[in-house]
Amino acid sequence: MLWHLTMSGDVMVVGHERNQNLWGLSRDFLPSWAKRERLSESEFEEVSAERAILAQGIATPREILFYFVRGRYNTLDKTLRRLEGRSKIHRIQVEGLEDRKVRYIHRQDVPLLESLTEGKGWEPRLSLLPPFDNLVGNQDRLQRLFGFDYIREQFFPPEKRRFGFYVLPVLRGERFIGRIDPRLDKGSKTLVINSVHAETGAPMDRSVGSELRDAIEDLATFVGATQVKYTLKVPSPWKGVLN
Repeated sequence: MLWHLTMSGDVMVVGHERNQNLWGLSRDFLPSWAKRERLSESEFEEVSAERAILAQGIATPREILFYFVRGRYNTLDKTLRRLEGRSKIHRIQVEGLEDRKVRYIHRQDVPLLESLTEGKGWEPRLSLLPPFDNLVGNQDRLQRLFGFDYIREQFFPPEKRRFGFYVLPVLRGERFIGRIDPRLDKGSKTLVINSVHAETGAPMDRSVGSELRDAIEDLATFVGATQVKYTLKVPSPWKGVLN
């Protein structure tokens, strides 16, 4: 029933109590600036498909289908043809992928794509991604595009976890180079890094370790920690800067 009410827009998650969602009526909790217009079936599908493509960067019809409204489309093929006919979305091919699946990009992202192919505007950086980030939300897609295996282990019993409870993937440029397992000790305002794991073939020089340290310190500031504490579970080449 909650699923049906959520998909109809009547209820929404309004908070959390430990690991459980708190639900409320959308009309009571939606902010005043949220749109409340009614959409026709075709308008609904077009808006949903555009948002799904924008959120994922590029997407196949199946990835669009199960993102955002999750299978709620009745005529997705026709919807995509309409959007393509109006040049709101464009088909692209990704070099290096073995499959021949159709993939779409939104026209808003075309200038960005063109600047990347021309070698302009690309400034690779190191980022820590949350477990439910759009980039890592679809495990099959993540493996296919980046060759990175990632499972949300907080849903596993402790004895079956390989990397930790709330593991954050480490993205550097266009490559996943590792993952960290952080924990916030609210009492001492300490961000405890239970472990740092490097992917096979990850760059192990000190400069990369320094980038990772800076990203972790930014995370500490974001969550209100005043210090960072590392355990011994840190790759040897990075220990000199992660301490």
